[in-house]
Amino acid sequence: MSATWLPPEEYAETLMKATAFACLFFTDEDDRPVQLRAVYSLAHPWQWPGGTMDPGERPWETAVRECREETGMVLEGPTRLLAAVYGLPGAEWPYSTVGFVFDGGRLTAERIAGIALDPAEHDMVRVLSLEEWRAHMPERDFARLRAVMEARRTGATAYFDAWDWDD
Repeated sequence: MSATWLPPEEYAETLMKATAFACLFFTDEDDRPVQLRAVYSLAHPWQWPGGTMDPGERPWETAVRECREETGMVLEGPTRLLAAVYGLPGAEWPYSTVGFVFDGGRLTAERIAGIALDPAEHDMVRVLSLEEWRAHMPERDFARLRAVMEARRTGATAYFDAWDWDD
């Protein structure tokens, strides 16, 4: 079997296509997850500040920009990757999805109260214990939350590859 050389632009057309997102995971001072309720997603109502990467943007830059846009909070770092997330394409979305979940740290009650939501994206901030979140989230979303909490606790980055579009 001989390989055929293709110019880079032609070879690129044969590769899998993917979109990428980045987000920040926060807890309160008692390590209870802080999440935002999305106004645009009944399937995944509780989310972390974040979104799709813009062209030329690095994952950390995306997470910080999206957090500022969605909550009014400005973060500078340090960067700590908690999880890599992967999903296969499906009927709802034709591309694979690659995501980066960064540790946003622990927020004081005052900082949580000061969150200024973008009403076009989110309408509520909630702080619940991990087990309390189970009743409010689809099982796959809760499994991802649990994996991120475990990564935060242990210091070992999580790999969550069950974020497929057809589930």
